[in-house]
Amino acid sequence: MIQIGKWNRLSVVKEVPFGVYLDGREEGEILLPTKEVPQGLKAGDTVEVFLCFDSEDRLIATTVEPLAEVGRFAVLRVVSVEQVGAFLDWGLPKDLFLPYAEQSRNLRPGQEIIVYVYLDKSTRLSASMRLERNLEKTPGELQEGQEVDLLLFGRTDLGYKAIVDGKHLGVLYENEVFQKLDYAQALKGYIKKIRDDGKIDLSLRRPGHEAANEDIGPLILKKLRENGGFLEINDKASAETVHRLFGVSKKKFKIALGGLYKKRLITVNDDGIRLV
Repeated sequence: MIQIGKWNRLSVVKEVPFGVYLDGREEGEILLPTKEVPQGLKAGDTVEVFLCFDSEDRLIATTVEPLAEVGRFAVLRVVSVEQVGAFLDWGLPKDLFLPYAEQSRNLRPGQEIIVYVYLDKSTRLSASMRLERNLEKTPGELQEGQEVDLLLFGRTDLGYKAIVDGKHLGVLYENEVFQKLDYAQALKGYIKKIRDDGKIDLSLRRPGHEAANEDIGPLILKKLRENGGFLEINDKASAETVHRLFGVSKKKFKIALGGLYKKRLITVNDDGIRLV
């Protein structure tokens, strides 16, 4: 069975002046236009193609790699906004349709948004901004401590919502994030905890003993710059305060402070630390 909106390996049925026809099985013969035909391809060969629709809604094959495919999440640019919905650039001649009912906020041309690509009931390729209903709510084969790919898509009272490895829902807690994060930002993270209810807690820092080998000096300097060169914290701060601000033990924090002090990058006083 062929899969519309995905890659398929199909056989060449016949060659014609304007391309080749491929065996689309239950969909009949599907045209691969001349400009898309790999050099030397002939009847009887097989070729990997992406199946989509042309401007006249005819099923067609292409060897051009799109920016998204059915069943996946992607960051796409809004081309136009119409009364019935918006149209997105996904790297193919015919723009991807985002129905009005699938929009989660008002859009304008030029915006980049995260969408989920799907086939609607009439087999039309479409996109949705309603991401959470298309995310798996269970961890599957994910394990605590595992490095994962994250795509940030929203905020909660606790922090940031993220798409984990392209299919799971996870949360980064704001009090454990020490850098500026943006919508549609892609970055590496780690599975901090898988809760009994299957919810996934995330971290941007490597957990366990491996994290102990990371230098947080640059993070301390970054926080200082963001706060006008002063932080009301020093080597006498409580372990709880240190962990809340930097996500590390007090011992590691003191080591980092000592390193920065020796390099004459900071001064350490009774009221806090300052950039030199």
